[in-house]
Amino acid sequence: MAVTAAAPFAVRGAQLGHGLRGFLNWWGAGLAQWLPARTRAALAARGDRLLLVPQGDELLLRRWHEGQVKDLTALPLPLPADRDALDTALREPLAELPRWLVLPAAQGLRRGLTLPAAAQDRLRAVLGFEIERQTPFTADAVLHDGRLLGERSDGSLQAELVVVPRQRFDAVAARLGGAGKRLAGIDLADADGQALGVNLLPPAQRFRRRNPWLVLNLILAVVALLALTLGLHQILANRRDAATELQATIRHRQAQAQGISAARQRVVDSVEGEQFLRGLRNQRPSSVEVMESLAQRIPDGTYLEKLSIEGRQLTLVGLSTQAAALVSELGDAPQWSSAALSGALQTDPRMRMDRFTVVAQLSQGAAPATAPTTQPGGAREAR
Repeated sequence: MAVTAAAPFAVRGAQLGHGLRGFLNWWGAGLAQWLPARTRAALAARGDRLLLVPQGDELLLRRWHEGQVKDLTALPLPLPADRDALDTALREPLAELPRWLVLPAAQGLRRGLTLPAAAQDRLRAVLGFEIERQTPFTADAVLHDGRLLGERSDGSLQAELVVVPRQRFDAVAARLGGAGKRLAGIDLADADGQALGVNLLPPAQRFRRRNPWLVLNLILAVVALLALTLGLHQILANRRDAATELQATIRHRQAQAQGISAARQRVVDSVEGEQFLRGLRNQRPSSVEVMESLAQRIPDGTYLEKLSIEGRQLTLVGLSTQAAALVSELGDAPQWSSAALSGALQTDPRMRMDRFTVVAQLSQGAAPATAPTTQPGGAREAR
């Protein structure tokens, strides 16, 4: 059976433990290793204790720091009951340390027990039920606590019940006078005079020094929390305003881009339309060219009343004394082809001429837009 001995005067709760408490202890211990040495020393000093060790007619005052015990001074017993003699005998930092009364080994009783592993988290309460079975005292007549000595190979716990009769404690407390009213704990020494590391004082009677800065620190914490909340709210509001402004800028830029795109498309359409019209104009002869060619081919005695160009079709309407020979005169020119009479010739008795209508197809014909050219004011002689 393997049993691991507990270190003397080990601070209760220093074991990692199980569950959430064990994780937090492990996490805190790991974070402490990253702190500077001076900071670790300052934090460790907060765990120091002032040990009150009665020996005969003297009260030895010792300081416990990280497992080391240092003698400070000794005061004669009994101490005055009307005042706290420790405040007078010690300087301010030492007088403010938590006070632990360490009773001699002969004042207490110790019993070893084997407990199930589930009793570890409620060790003090579990051991309270063992007082009347393991000691000749009732639970109300003693101060008790326990400590873990180790874990057995079968998973059970090796524990120790420590009790001190209340009468013995009351006798020692009476000799402490006013100094015994602010005890944070009561421990019991072993055979070698080393503290066991238990706290026999009931939790409700343990003195806890009130932090004078607690209220101020709480107020500052609330103010800091409010400032943080307001700061986060302001940051969120700024981000929302920035997002709104960015969206407005994006919409404005999109509108500008759409306007530029539309203007560019209009320019492209205009250029393409101009190119298309230029191509159509280049694919057919111009009206000037057609009229010049007609003036060279129309015979004498022929008058034109109308000349029109609609698409690829050239139409000539007029009077002529040589209407039958007019088609042969016009023939095929570079500007047109397929000249022919349209309909029958009609004799005008007043003018003694034949009315004719000649149509022809313009050369290189892609269908252009209608561009009629009319000679108003009656008939004109072409040649």
